[in-house]
Amino acid sequence: MSLVLQISYASDSISAGQNITDGQTIVSPGGNFELGFFSPGSSKNRYVGVWYKKLSAGRVIWVANRENPLNDSSGVLKLTPQGVLTLLNRNNGVVWSSNVSRSAQNPIAQLLDSANFVIKEGNDNDLGDAIWQSFDHPCDSFLAGMKFGIDRAKGLDRYLTSWKSVDDPSLGDFTYRLDSSGYPQLIVRNRSVVQFRSGPWNGLRFSGFPQLSLNPVYSFGFVFNQNEIYYHFNILNSSVPSMLVLNENGIAQHFSWVDRTHDWILYSSAQTDDCDTYALCGGNGNCDIASSPKCVCLTGFMPKYPSAWEFGDWSNGCVRRTELDCLGGDKFLKYTGVKLPDTRQSWFNVSMNLQECEQTCLRNCSCTAYSNLDIRGQGSGCLLWFGDLMDIRQFNENGQDIYVRMAASEVGGSSSGNTGTRKSTGIIVSTVLSAVLLLGIMAVFIKYRRDGQIFRCCHQNHGEDLDLPMFDLTTIVNATNNFSEDNKLGEGGFGAVYKGVLRNGQEIAVKRLSENSRQGQDEFKNEVVYIAKLQHRNLVKILGCCVQVDEMMLIYEFLPNRSLDCFIFDQEKGVLLDWPRRFSIINGIASGLLYLHRDSRLRIIHRDLKAENILLDNEMNPKISDFGLARSFGGNDSEANTKRVVGTYGYISPEYAIHGLYSIKSDVFSFGVVVLEIVSGQRNRGFNHPDNHLSLLGFAWTLFRDRKPMKLVDPSITSTFNPAEVLRSIHMALLCVQQNPRDRPEMSSVVMMLGSESALPYPKQPGFFSEESVSEASSSSGGKHQQYSANEMTISDVQPQ
Repeated sequence: MSLVLQISYASDSISAGQNITDGQTIVSPGGNFELGFFSPGSSKNRYVGVWYKKLSAGRVIWVANRENPLNDSSGVLKLTPQGVLTLLNRNNGVVWSSNVSRSAQNPIAQLLDSANFVIKEGNDNDLGDAIWQSFDHPCDSFLAGMKFGIDRAKGLDRYLTSWKSVDDPSLGDFTYRLDSSGYPQLIVRNRSVVQFRSGPWNGLRFSGFPQLSLNPVYSFGFVFNQNEIYYHFNILNSSVPSMLVLNENGIAQHFSWVDRTHDWILYSSAQTDDCDTYALCGGNGNCDIASSPKCVCLTGFMPKYPSAWEFGDWSNGCVRRTELDCLGGDKFLKYTGVKLPDTRQSWFNVSMNLQECEQTCLRNCSCTAYSNLDIRGQGSGCLLWFGDLMDIRQFNENGQDIYVRMAASEVGGSSSGNTGTRKSTGIIVSTVLSAVLLLGIMAVFIKYRRDGQIFRCCHQNHGEDLDLPMFDLTTIVNATNNFSEDNKLGEGGFGAVYKGVLRNGQEIAVKRLSENSRQGQDEFKNEVVYIAKLQHRNLVKILGCCVQVDEMMLIYEFLPNRSLDCFIFDQEKGVLLDWPRRFSIINGIASGLLYLHRDSRLRIIHRDLKAENILLDNEMNPKISDFGLARSFGGNDSEANTKRVVGTYGYISPEYAIHGLYSIKSDVFSFGVVVLEIVSGQRNRGFNHPDNHLSLLGFAWTLFRDRKPMKLVDPSITSTFNPAEVLRSIHMALLCVQQNPRDRPEMSSVVMMLGSESALPYPKQPGFFSEESVSEASSSSGGKHQQYSANEMTISDVQPQ
């Protein structure tokens, strides 16, 4: 570090109107830190920064103008009478500014002995009232007394960003940030790619930091409340300076100063071996650095791609050998001494005990594991996971316990840990009867099959016959070129979808049930029952089915432009959907949903409305598809309850995810999400704004509240959009995604909103699963426990079909 010739002020501060020029510095009261101009490494550029003064290897820990260096020594740092720090170049151009909106009387800028550079009222020593402070804007270093995390009340997100190189303090590729999209954890990213994760805080330490234990150097803690979420540490011995640094290679390292050697020593590192690499073993894999190979599948799981696994490519992870029963026959297998999985798809409750946690997990088919939230004492709180378990590793000490959900046949007679899982005779009988009934239906299908034949399917729940063409298996095999990969359009939980061409030249889409797909069998029956009764220009049209031998298939009209997500989430294809087309699609989806909810013979709730399930014909007209999860309502019904929550997280409504309550307002919520995705070109699921931790819904609502809704608009349509239509679409969508279902409009009102210019009510905060919003949802429904959740987390995470 080059300091040129430094002349220190006698003071630790400057007042309004005073300057610091290149070559001058101010020093903290105890002489520990110094602020002035410097050049890093071999660079000739000049920066304003704070560094350790007393240490021979004085290290820069904060840089003001890291993105805008001065190219000579003409820079001047001054404090304006309004209390704003500005860095000026030789032409009096502003290179950097503290950019505060609040003015001060008699302001001073002071360098404290903590290294915090603050702007405050001259007679005010309360840092809580500081106008501005450098600790709220860290660079690559985290020091004692700083807060690492989020302050919602002040709108702050304090995180580290690496230097680009030792000679260049500008923003590097790596960030170290507290992620609150599930239960909070610290994450290192290389741009947008996760490199490392700390695991959740367990009351003593972060789950992935077994080395974070009581020590003579520093103490540490974690604060989590409605206003703030942050990690902090304090030095126990003031004579031993300590700091955490995110280096240029993305490694978070904790250093301590040793007087004897006059140098910094590495006290601990976040990433110590290969198993600290994020998701090295893929989903449902466990990394053990002491084993060979390092990666093994969890018990009851097997490699998704065995050949790749054998060659050391573990990235695709593991899949279950036996699917979950979800009817009360599942058990839990206890793993000890592990780093808990990624919590970005998690749910938590601070007041539940472990037994209540287990029962909550069992009541939801999508829950795959649970653990205590706090391991102190006898343990408390509940943390649930949904979907694949990512980034588990084994520790020799200070690991944590987790209970992974398994099919009973994989666990054996008893599971390790608490289960309370029991099979009931009624469940077994009903399962057998369902299987017999399904076999009977298939036998009838096989008996009466032939190409083009009309069959009549009696559905007991509705007492009506369904007339659908039955296609011969040979016809479908020929149409799809024997289900060739070239004809394959996609794959989901139901099975694969293929394009086909009949002998008469008609193009079809064939949905083929995958072998042993219990979910698919239920969805097959659902599709046949519901979609055969529906006729609307904005619903996909079913042409028939094929049930022969071991095959169960649904045949639909072929839609050449595939699904909506292929366009709005693709930068290149997105330009093909200009605003008029997007607004037409929004209106078409609304029209189709209104038909389902009000005008069809059956009152139907879709339950899985998402961009992937909106198909587009050759004129970009939308067609709602995939009725496998749909449910019908009687004329006077308003809502229903289920223990098996299904759907896709990011689209599912809060009351359904948490309490299993679904209604037409659940579809309205999903519709609102889709509209915001159409307008923005961004997915709600996995949305990660660089300046905050809101979901797409929360971000849209914040922009609307701040009267900046147009900042949400997809840049690819800004040249074609109608501002009034866009604003109305955003406003309407925010009404649809409100936290409380009673506040959401019905689809009949939505259609009127889109077609008129009447004033709309102001939208309340959306149900984007912040801790506060879920807590409010819980209390309004009379829930026993205080419940928490986070942005985009859902109790069910059935992947896109």
